[in-house]
Amino acid sequence: MLNTLQKPRTFLSAFVASAFLAGCATAPPPEQEVILSDALPETTDVAGKWASAAEAGEVPDGWLKSYNDPQMEAVVGEALKNNLGLRTAAANVDAAAGQATIAGARLKPTVGLGGGAANEAGDGSYGVNANVSWEVDVWGRLRSLSAASEQQFLAAQATFEFARLSLAAQTAKAWYLATEAAQHRKLAEESVGIFSQLLEIVEAREAVGRVSDQDVALARADLAAAEERLRGTEGGYQSAVRSLELLLGRYPGAEMEVAEEFVPVPAVPPAGLPSDLLDRRFDLVAAEANVKAQFQNVEASKLAKLPSFSLTAAGGLSSNSTPDSSFFNIGANFLQPVFNAGALQAQVEIETALQEAALASYGQTALAAFNEVETSLTNVALLRERVEFQSSAVDDNKIAVERTQTQYEVGRVDLLSLLQVQTRELSARSALIRLQNEELAEHINLHLALGGDFE
Repeated sequence: MLNTLQKPRTFLSAFVASAFLAGCATAPPPEQEVILSDALPETTDVAGKWASAAEAGEVPDGWLKSYNDPQMEAVVGEALKNNLGLRTAAANVDAAAGQATIAGARLKPTVGLGGGAANEAGDGSYGVNANVSWEVDVWGRLRSLSAASEQQFLAAQATFEFARLSLAAQTAKAWYLATEAAQHRKLAEESVGIFSQLLEIVEAREAVGRVSDQDVALARADLAAAEERLRGTEGGYQSAVRSLELLLGRYPGAEMEVAEEFVPVPAVPPAGLPSDLLDRRFDLVAAEANVKAQFQNVEASKLAKLPSFSLTAAGGLSSNSTPDSSFFNIGANFLQPVFNAGALQAQVEIETALQEAALASYGQTALAAFNEVETSLTNVALLRERVEFQSSAVDDNKIAVERTQTQYEVGRVDLLSLLQVQTRELSARSALIRLQNEELAEHINLHLALGGDFE
């Protein structure tokens, strides 16, 4: 250490001035457009508009309200409050914030206080001292590390927000899946009643000799099949409710009451432009922050090859000091890496490889996001048409059942024909229930794919 008791101010001024003259700002990270261009293959062209049909206009936020379903909103709110997976993501944000604070603290001096007292043979002594040390960030290595930690913190925040949005969408879909299961169970109960009535009619007709025992056997077989389906739908219903209860942090006792009817499907929202996703989707924001963080880590690993400089100062009071029982000294250190068996260069290569991985991950996330929107835009349109066609099929099958039942009562058709028509009508209604839930779920998928907030 260089002792500078005689001219501390002159030395400090010269050293700090030279440090700032030699110092340089951290290299700015690449812009979003550059990151996207470098992440995707040269042959990949991000079109200005969606390939699938989409309504023009700005993507709206607050999509949860568009369903006009207070019960579903309450369930989503409970999941956001109690879900254990989301609490894990929130804890990761807190940890990343702490890491960013630690990295920023390296840019500032550290101060320590010490002291002691002793009493030997009746003679007492004491001492109090203060120590200050500061690594002068001449080349910007510490600033690069701090910037990397800040980007990692931003990535953790964005990851949490994406987890929050995903949980809201997952809970909403689970709510409507439970509604679908409740409707299937209700339909299965209705089918048991239908086939029970048919069996009563057939048995009554057999008693007067109007039908054979074969018709009775067919009616009993269809009733047994309906009873089996009822048990199956009961199991599916309880499973759907338990899955929903787990999302809410409740005990999975299948005790939660769910809606038995679907809400009307809201209008398809405007989809904006593909480039909007880069700022609206939190998973893309997190991936971009990871690329920028790794860029700073590469810069820091390169700067670690340059000399490091630090200042130290100490002062205090001591009963053993003479002549005025006080002392002060200041010094400067520098360290130039000379030989480290290639460790520093290996670190540069490691960070560079991690940067390439982060860049590739960003490109993969971007393409997946574009695909999700394109797929949902196509599916919501197709599902709307499928629901309309299936609704028509249900109506026509109901008419067929009514007419076939009338014909059976007057003996114009046999029981097998009636049972076949009745089964087709029940199957059509079951398919409609499934499609209605798929349509709602696909609308939710589209909102999630478009990014933004649900509130």
